[in-house]
Amino acid sequence: MLCERLTSAEKILEKLKGTGSAEYKYDGLRIQAHISPSGTFLFSRKLENITLQFPDLLEALGTTINAKEAVVEGECVAVDPDTGEIQPFQVVTQRRGRKYNILKKVKEIPVILVLFDLLYIDGETITESPYFERRKKLEQLVSESKTVMLTRPIIANSPHELDQHMDKAIEEGYEGLVVKSVGTESVYQAGSRGFLWIKYKRDYKSELVDTLDLVAVAAFAGRGKRAGTYGALLMASYDDESDVFRTVCKLGTGFDDKTLTNLPSLFAPYLIDHSHSRVDSKIDADYWFVPAKVLEILGAELTLSPSHTCALGVVKKDSGLAVRFPRFTGKWRENKAPEDATTVKEIVEMYRSQLKNVK
Repeated sequence: MLCERLTSAEKILEKLKGTGSAEYKYDGLRIQAHISPSGTFLFSRKLENITLQFPDLLEALGTTINAKEAVVEGECVAVDPDTGEIQPFQVVTQRRGRKYNILKKVKEIPVILVLFDLLYIDGETITESPYFERRKKLEQLVSESKTVMLTRPIIANSPHELDQHMDKAIEEGYEGLVVKSVGTESVYQAGSRGFLWIKYKRDYKSELVDTLDLVAVAAFAGRGKRAGTYGALLMASYDDESDVFRTVCKLGTGFDDKTLTNLPSLFAPYLIDHSHSRVDSKIDADYWFVPAKVLEILGAELTLSPSHTCALGVVKKDSGLAVRFPRFTGKWRENKAPEDATTVKEIVEMYRSQLKNVK
């Protein structure tokens, strides 16, 4: 089943009679998994048999699907093993078409399968059942694991709700949303493109061409290779009007191994057991700092964010601004006090300038 595309929340909900089930749109490989006593087989969107290229998914499906026979559908995406961040489409495609060194690639490029639909279960074809019925059976069928999980849809009844969820999806690195009909007509139409499923993606591309100097105000515990150190830092801009640091991104990319190892000792003099009184954050962290260390950051763009407090309500009600795909340049701005960091006003101006120059 394929999606149509619309570019406004109002038009989408109008098509869906006022209500839609909205889930993140993953930038990965569409996979249909056929599970039976004779084995599990994986097929691509074009019905290519790609079973042998994903032995890790076969193993995971064997322990997560609670049925003798089933056909489930989802999106396969690559993840960073250290941070858990979703990787771009170009990364997961490196797992396709391989005949050799498959197990090596399994270790190098771990993937997850995010399931969103159920088409068949134990002798019963349910493609003619409405979306909610299929979804309920899917949730009953799947015991989630680190490798196989379910999408997390919300039910949106207003353009505002849909746009808030869209902002959150973009902030977290996803392409946008897929919004699905929830009415009695919401059957699974194999091979068809229609307005029962609607893609909601931004109709512009923008770039952040300048670096930002941001203040580390907290950190998150690392996992995988980063166990024992920090997996990411919570970064903030400076609001010079209120003398407060307002969060703008999580930073986990761009650190070399030596720097990662040394992060806890570097921040040890500033470690406190609670959020600092000059830090405005809606995000809970594992470790909190006195605002002191300034780092130079480069990102893909600035986006609206329901999670961060930088410029909250300035550009859009209930939304702040965030840096998408932030990366540490390697420069510690030791010559700058935290109050010398990039200000909220500067970030607002950069965002507005970015919109004027979109392609």
